Amino acid sequence: MIQDLLSLATKAARAAGQVQRENFGSVLHVNELQKHDIKLELDVRCQTLISDIILEGFPDHKILGEEGNSGGEGEVEWIVDPIDGTVNYFYAIPHFCVSIAARNRVTLEPLVGVIYDPMQEELWTVAKGEPALLNGQPIRVSPRSQMADAMVTVGFSKTKDALDLGFERYKRIAYEVRKTRMLGSAALAMAYIACGRLDAYVEEQISLWDIAAGQMLVEAAGGTVNLKPSTKKQGTMFICAWNGTLPIESYL
Repeated sequence: MIQDLLSLATKAARAAGQVQRENFGSVLHVNELQKHDIKLELDVRCQTLISDIILEGFPDHKILGEEGNSGGEGEVEWIVDPIDGTVNYFYAIPHFCVSIAARNRVTLEPLVGVIYDPMQEELWTVAKGEPALLNGQPIRVSPRSQMADAMVTVGFSKTKDALDLGFERYKRIAYEVRKTRMLGSAALAMAYIACGRLDAYVEEQISLWDIAAGQMLVEAAGGTVNLKPSTKKQGTMFICAWNGTLPIESYL
């Protein structure tokens, strides 16, 4: 059953990624322009494609997505971000991905996670009880334990209060680490932690579909993820994900 879910998630992620590659750099239809965000018609199209593939295999499964919910009331719930890094995509910056996870709808136990970067042809996969993989090869978080050696990404959220908190946190962290990066995709940030490219990721205000697959990857690769309700927007979360050895929490 778990491998069937993983195969389906991989198939759906690759299908959505192909659509994104085909449309990358073209004129895009914008559904909504927000102050710190953009909603594309392509987001909706990719989620519909992913949902159709999943529901063809498991018609009773529930789908929770950034672009809306669908499906039935079966025991499995899928958590889908069709384009994580939409603003990057809109500006033709090739750093975005498809993020798909599945969990038990009752117990919330994670079952599988897939993150696919269609521009780099990188596919991260994880299944319950199995190692995290990148293009089929096992991966581990970095061993770095000193802030002075670390590469850390800090996300900046979409409200003024969350931005202000992010700025203060960024200053505390940036003075201590080797380098900071702001990349624009939460899912890829966590995938990068899982394979040792980054050491930590912090953001004040994030949604479940941004990090569900990434959390599985980081933890399966030996890292740690701390989630708690955001103090700035109901229904979102504060996240700190790291390699498990870096003392990042001391600077939050």
